[in-house]
Amino acid sequence: MTRLVFKIALISLILFSAKTSIAQGCSDAGFCTIGSIKPNSDDSTETVLNQVKTGVFLGNADHMISAYGAYFEYGRVLNDKFGIEVKLTTIGQTGNDISVFGVSDLFLTTKYSVNKEFKLILGGKIPFSQASKSLDGLPLPMDYQSSLGTFDLIFGMGYELAGFQFIAAIQQPLTQNDNQFFSSLYPIGSELRKFQSTNQFKRSGDVLLRVSYPITIKDKFIFTPSLLPIYHLANDKYTDELNIEREIMGSDGLTLNANLYLDYEINATNVLQFNVGFPFIVRESRPDGLTRSSIATLEYKIKF
Repeated sequence: MTRLVFKIALISLILFSAKTSIAQGCSDAGFCTIGSIKPNSDDSTETVLNQVKTGVFLGNADHMISAYGAYFEYGRVLNDKFGIEVKLTTIGQTGNDISVFGVSDLFLTTKYSVNKEFKLILGGKIPFSQASKSLDGLPLPMDYQSSLGTFDLIFGMGYELAGFQFIAAIQQPLTQNDNQFFSSLYPIGSELRKFQSTNQFKRSGDVLLRVSYPITIKDKFIFTPSLLPIYHLANDKYTDELNIEREIMGSDGLTLNANLYLDYEINATNVLQFNVGFPFIVRESRPDGLTRSSIATLEYKIKF
């Protein structure tokens, strides 16, 4: 037990030391929080047929913005091979004398268990807005939108080996949004003059690789450190005031995040999970407004 506690303390110290020294921001398009892509996601088809999860989160974003929200998720095991998940998300942003809130996206995914160790994931994201929110007649930047406004395709696969959980996935936009934000529309001195223009924003896809290692602590607790590299496949684009499409240089590339999960099993059917996430490496430019220098989530799950 002493050795186990030492390992947990060492992992936590390494991760938080790295955060303190180089953290700047992290971002993803939502797919890393889907149940089948998170660690400890109860993928098995053993005894539990239904799961209901609800959670709340709070994070720090770019430009002195705070982001918060809630989600609801339902999962159903159909047979010994297939399962489905539905997740509804919301988000609010506040900062720079602006406060907004809205329903974000609906995620629909299905899982296929090839065998006990290997699974396939296929799904999609349906937006509830076109990222066209405005304030006082002026378009708002992506940082204040409740959704990216894109219909996305999600594909992934997972594998377990020697206690490690590996997930690889891709999220590719199939459509783009109707954002019309130009920083030049705002007066000199406005904080929004510092935001990246995203008129007719075209966002590229992302790929991720998650590596997790659950550690059981007695019978009630599971501690799971996780590394999450996300690679943005190409520079995003926008159309400028002269109607010329331009690349947003530095918006492609790697984001490397860490997550720490702590699951507490209240009883056989009720579980609480707390997790925190923060970055080690970030992209130079993050015009999609998804940047989080840190984020914390509390989730309640009931199984039946």
